[in-house]
Amino acid sequence: MRSRRFALSLMAAVLVLGIGAGARDRFDAWVDATALPRLEVAVGVEVAARDGTLLRAFQVADGRWRLDAGPVDPLFLDMLMIWEDRRFQRHAGVDARALLRAGWQAARHGRMVSGGSTLTMQVARLIEEGPTGQWAGKARQMRLALALERRLEKRGILELYLRLAPYGANVEGVRAASLQWFGKEPRRLSPAQAALLVALPQSPETRRPDRFPLAAKTARDRVLARAARAGLISDADARAAMEEPVPRMRRAFPALAPLLAARLVRENPGAARIETTIDARLQRRAEELASRAVRSAGRRLSAAVVLADHRTGEILAEVGAADWTDGASAGFVDMTRAWRSPGSTLKPFVYGLAFDDGLAHPETLIEDRPTAFGRWQPQNFDHHFRGTVSLRNALIWSLNIPVVKLAEAVGPNRIAQALRRGGVELRLPGEAPGLAIVLGGAGVTLEGLAEGYAALARGGRAVTLSALPGGGEERAAPMFGPVAAWQVGHILSQNPAPHGARLRPMAYKTGTSYGHRDALAVGFDGARVGAVWLGRPDGTPVPGAFGGELAAPVLFDLFDALPAVALPPPPPQTLTLPNSALPLPLRRFAPAGEASAMAARPTSPDALRLTYPPDGAEIEAQGPLTAKARGGRGPWTFLLNGAPAAIAQPQPMASLPHPGPGFAELTVVDADGASATAAIRLH
Repeated sequence: MRSRRFALSLMAAVLVLGIGAGARDRFDAWVDATALPRLEVAVGVEVAARDGTLLRAFQVADGRWRLDAGPVDPLFLDMLMIWEDRRFQRHAGVDARALLRAGWQAARHGRMVSGGSTLTMQVARLIEEGPTGQWAGKARQMRLALALERRLEKRGILELYLRLAPYGANVEGVRAASLQWFGKEPRRLSPAQAALLVALPQSPETRRPDRFPLAAKTARDRVLARAARAGLISDADARAAMEEPVPRMRRAFPALAPLLAARLVRENPGAARIETTIDARLQRRAEELASRAVRSAGRRLSAAVVLADHRTGEILAEVGAADWTDGASAGFVDMTRAWRSPGSTLKPFVYGLAFDDGLAHPETLIEDRPTAFGRWQPQNFDHHFRGTVSLRNALIWSLNIPVVKLAEAVGPNRIAQALRRGGVELRLPGEAPGLAIVLGGAGVTLEGLAEGYAALARGGRAVTLSALPGGGEERAAPMFGPVAAWQVGHILSQNPAPHGARLRPMAYKTGTSYGHRDALAVGFDGARVGAVWLGRPDGTPVPGAFGGELAAPVLFDLFDALPAVALPPPPPQTLTLPNSALPLPLRRFAPAGEASAMAARPTSPDALRLTYPPDGAEIEAQGPLTAKARGGRGPWTFLLNGAPAAIAQPQPMASLPHPGPGFAELTVVDADGASATAAIRLH
């Protein structure tokens, strides 16, 4: 009898367990069959400074502010758990204890006292944007929560909540809310701030601090009280936090380098976060200076600034407009990329080419007198002429006649090619460049000008400027040699500083376009290059606007935010002599067709000539290049490609540094200024 009862009991137990197991299997299959919505939650693109500081964030496609959560203060997470879901780490998506408690309290009080939703159920509602109070909606959330727990780890579910939690209006997620209400990242929050961010999602519209500050404070204080009871904060800290007012206004989201950020987003489609080389501190300073300059200069003006490290090509600050939200001044136009007249800022490159070609020297004398170039008769800016001047003073004073004479000797095509090698692209009024480009008769961009002056600062070696890490690259061909680049930079370093500016080592040039439409200043020290533009984006004149008065003070104030870095010393082969000690052909500039300072002399057996290498020679040379001359009167100076290579040699021979493979021009000059030249090719 006992054995029969035992057998029946065993059979009943097996049957119950089988039914239970079958039910569980069917339940598991039902949960596993749950159709999940897309779990990839779109977040706005972020553009960050070199130290990770957020420069600008962008809304998602539907206009909501939703950002990747990033690091969040642990206190916020702890408060969130004790307020929303104490057993988050232990339940499987639905907390039966919480549901029973909520049901019992509702039956006892006749109203909802506490909710039974877990964080996972809230995430289920948020990703489907489902209803909050209907039983059908609750059932769907429970099923979806169970499915989410099987597909995602707890951290993944929490990440979804931190991105999707509603904070009123079009703001979602804890990071966007922290930036909006506190103007800071959520990685470090005060107890009062953390508690407010925990309380708002339960009723984001009725607790908005800007509209309902009392409701927001009451909800926040309840979170603080519970945090104190749970031991997350002390009673004293809770009381102190309750005394803090809630924020009464929404803050604007960060918008440093807004036009640059927008351009980078367009150029990098699909990127979620774009790292840049921008220095947030320098960017703020540049934007402050641009805004201040425009306020003091007149209506409808805009300003643009580029600051870069010319050693690496990294852009440190870039301002495309003084106020990017101002439609009256076309603040939506990025003036660092706009084509504008460069005024006189291209003149230094003409001097550099003339020095590099051996046509002139900084102490060479030139005539600043009325001169016609075909049918074109340019004037100086002040309509005065200085007579005989050194090229050094001609550049410092920004005289027009001397630079056009040099440009005619060098050739407009060569000038345009050299500028392009240096990153200065030109927009020409016609098909071919003319002499007028050196006085501003072509379009350039401010970024292009900055690249060109970076080449000057780097000894003629150009580098592309980029706001993306690793984007700065040295260009293949130099603009001109290091001696010419140093000579130009040394002259520009003697330009007087603007009135009231602090003296510092800087080489700079100003420019003012025809009709006072553009005021510019471009300069560099031993590490950085900067360019500043002020004007009206629509091209209308700004009466009385000069580069030296508007743009140069901004440039100097910008560099004052940086440690001073000395300009480099002259290269070893630099010829630093007064005019009277220069070789005779370099003492006075003579345009083509005019008599030079060294009048032609009849040839004679004692005439100076190069004996080695002869003109047209092709040489296999690994080490120094040997040069020999005959005739003339010592001492003798040898030049390679226009740059002194051996000065005042007592004998008509010299061992010269190898200039590298390719074509080279070797010249010897004697004490009387007589010269001889040979074109050679080195292998």
